[in-house]
This record gives sequence, structure tokens and C-alpha cells, in this order.
Amino acid sequence: MPAAITSLFMTTIGLGTALVYVNYHWIGAWMGLEINTLAIIPIMAQNHHPRASEAALKYFFIQGLAAATILFAGVSNTWLTGTSDIPPLITHPISATILIIALALKMGLAPTHSWVPEVFQAVDLSTGMVIATWQKLAPFIILIHTVYHMEPQLLIIFGLTSTLIGAWGAMNQVEIRKILAYSSISHLGWTIAVALLNPNLAIFTLAMYILTTAATFFTIKLTDATKINSLARCWSKNPSTMTAAFLLFLSATGLPPLSTFLPKMLALQELVDQSEHLVVFIIIISSLLALFFYLRLCYAISLVMLPDITNKAALWRTALKKTTLPAAVLTTLAIALLPVMPTITAIVHDLA
Repeated sequence: MPAAITSLFMTTIGLGTALVYVNYHWIGAWMGLEINTLAIIPIMAQNHHPRASEAALKYFFIQGLAAATILFAGVSNTWLTGTSDIPPLITHPISATILIIALALKMGLAPTHSWVPEVFQAVDLSTGMVIATWQKLAPFIILIHTVYHMEPQLLIIFGLTSTLIGAWGAMNQVEIRKILAYSSISHLGWTIAVALLNPNLAIFTLAMYILTTAATFFTIKLTDATKINSLARCWSKNPSTMTAAFLLFLSATGLPPLSTFLPKMLALQELVDQSEHLVVFIIIISSLLALFFYLRLCYAISLVMLPDITNKAALWRTALKKTTLPAAVLTTLAIALLPVMPTITAIVHDLA
């Protein structure tokens, strides 16, 4: 696809998200969601391959169903309460339940997550990055607008189920794209679990998730690795890139002193302050499961040396011709942002 056409579709995706953000009416928000979906379908199907076309159709049907359900929730709330504005939005419990289920389907939260690994596996890494990051913003905006009128137990259930299934599902995978898909589900579970307790903290957690996920996708794209075993072949070709990938995987686990440690620590602290001790226990167990599959990737990168790899530099290898600036900037932020985290934390608490 020509770069100008791709830029046009990406601009349309951004306009769809902006329409959801600035709109205070159900119809306008629904239009923004549909623009988002329709603009990314050609990008997903640009690789003329049956799996890419199948993934585009799956994504279209799922996102269309979710958007229609969100519109139905808004119409039913208008009928039951007499107001069609988004804030204060959902005030009837039936409409609120329908809305959270539709948003969970649109974002890929468990147990409505089955489309996520299949779509990620069938598209390229650039498109997968857009689906995993930018496409989460529009439904998350609606969630933040309506979070105070939703059932707390339902949000906690979606959060816990996502963290557990995301961590458990990735343990049995060897395809890197599917591992990233399950990692996306797990990280969104953290965000949803604290959305009602502290929406500003949920926004901060989502921002750190988007930053880390985008950096990971850019870095993996530089290596052309598709499976865990292929990561071992990349070390001798580009050690600096694989070092960055190693640190990004550790950062995604939430280990200190890397960047994503603080949002996870603040989320656990918020849950403990609200006496949600069982929820904290389950989330910590799911974090241990996630730590296991991330360490599998780190082991393949740093401690596995395949027999066909020599210790000498091969003269026939060509230089890396891909653009590395986005990966370098995002990786630096995703790894080394912790020193400025106290300032960010103070801002989050002031806004709360």
C-alpha cells in the first residue's frame, strides 16, 4: 500500500478517536468507533494473504458487534432515563451492564478475548501495534466517562479474568505475536481492575502499557523474529537490539527499577487501601505467571546459543536498514522512566 494511502487511513483512525473524545452524545461516540474500525480494516488486509483477510473480517465483525452493542446500551439508557448525553451517561444498571460487556468485547478483555490472539497472529507487527495500543483508546475513553455508574463487581471480574487468562494463555505459546496478544490482555486487566477506584491511575497505567507495548513491537519488528527459538539467532546479528528487547520484557513484568514497576505498585497499593485483599492476591499470582513466560523470552535471548551461530562477526551480513529512531526513543522511555516517576505520581495524586 502506498505511504500516502497508509497515512490517510492512520489519520482517519486518529480522527475517529478524537471524535469519541470530544463527543457528548451516543451517536457521535458510535460514529467515532465505527470510523476507527473501518479505517484500520484496509491496513490489516493490505498483505494479500488469506490469513490477513480472515483476520480483517474477524476484527470487522467483532468490532462492529461491540459498537452496535454500545449504541444499543446508549439507546436503552435514553429510553429508560430520558437523557442521551454521555456524561452522566449510564444511570440504569441494565444499560451499564450491557455497556461494560460491549467495551470488554471491543478492547479484548477476558472472557471475550478469543479474537485477540488470532488477529495478532495474522497481521504484521506494525498493524498489531496499532490494534494493541491506539485502538484501545476510544473504548477506554467511554469507559472512563461512565466508570462511576458501572457495577464494581463486574469491573473487578473482568480485570481478574483478564490478568489470569492473559498470563496463563501466554505460557503455552511459542509464537511471539500470540505472546504479545496475551500480554496485552493481561496488562489491560490491571487497568480495568483500578478504573473505578482511581480513574487517573487507570489512565496512567494505560499510558505506561501503551508505551511499553509500542516499544516492544518496534523492537521485535527490527529482529524479524516470529517464534521464541528465532530470538536466539538474533543476538549475534544485532546485540544492541536484543539487549533492548531483553530489558523491555523485564519491564513488562513490572520488575524494579524499570518503568512499569510503579503503575503496578500503585495499583496494588490502591487495591489494598480499598481492602480488596483477595483481588490483590489473585493479581499477584497472575503476575508470577506472567513473569514466567517473560523469563522464557529473556532466556531465549540471552542464554541460548544455537549451534549454527559462531562467535566471529560474519562479513556477509548486511547492515540494518530499518528505521530505529522510534524503537530507540520508546525503548528508552519504557525502560528508564522510573527516575521521573515521583513527579508523575505526584501529578496523578493531585489530579485524583
